[in-house]
Amino acid sequence: MTEKRLSGRLFYPITTILAFFSGGVILLVLGGLFTFISLDSIVQTLTSPEIGYAIQLSLITSVISTLLCAVVAIPSGYILSRGGLFGQRPLTMLLMLPLSLPPLVAGVALLLFFARTPIGTGLEDLGITVVYTQLGIIVAQWFVNLPYLIRVMRSSFAMISPRYEHIARTLGCTDFQAFWHITLPMARAGLISGLVITWSKAMGEFGAVLMLAGATRMHTETLPIALYLNMATGDLDIAITTACILLGIAAVTMFFFERLSDGSERI
Repeated sequence: MTEKRLSGRLFYPITTILAFFSGGVILLVLGGLFTFISLDSIVQTLTSPEIGYAIQLSLITSVISTLLCAVVAIPSGYILSRGGLFGQRPLTMLLMLPLSLPPLVAGVALLLFFARTPIGTGLEDLGITVVYTQLGIIVAQWFVNLPYLIRVMRSSFAMISPRYEHIARTLGCTDFQAFWHITLPMARAGLISGLVITWSKAMGEFGAVLMLAGATRMHTETLPIALYLNMATGDLDIAITTACILLGIAAVTMFFFERLSDGSERI
């Protein structure tokens, strides 16, 4: 008993120091971005037609790709959470594979798929051009972020007992009605937090978007692409201010995510 108490007294101070040290390093590195910008550069960047276009394009594409992710992730996460699916383990590994891939690799794979395969060329013959277009931005964001939302939804549904659905079915509900009126509302905290993080990840997606949609000013220029282009051309004030905008979006996203996570834990 004495040894356990001594080990506990040593363990918690050390872990606390490491946690605060790590937080301090992150704050020092990321917060340092704001020391390199001025009020004039912020005003100049935000009133720039280029950055205004990048913000608008980022918002539109990230919202669309997040909604498309939800359309696939909600039913996929539900069926994976209930188990018993034939080939579930290899299917889960396949769905999660893009999550562990470098975005550049995913972007190259998407580029070759839509540019060199019969499916990609067939779509282009039908007038649906993905490569180096704004549609390519949405496709790249969707492909990279879908596995994350599937994983979140699978975890959220797994925490809900199937007995609730069974009771609803005994009361006359169909399978879909039980899911829609019982299970999905109970998973709302996980759903909302997952959508928020997925949207934030889509706003900041760079590698896959660069490979598939390219980096054309005022055409496929999202905020990360604008940061890349301005760094490449030496416009540091605009580049750093754009980085601060993305950092601000990430900070606000994490704030809402933590609030939603706290709420789900209390439930």
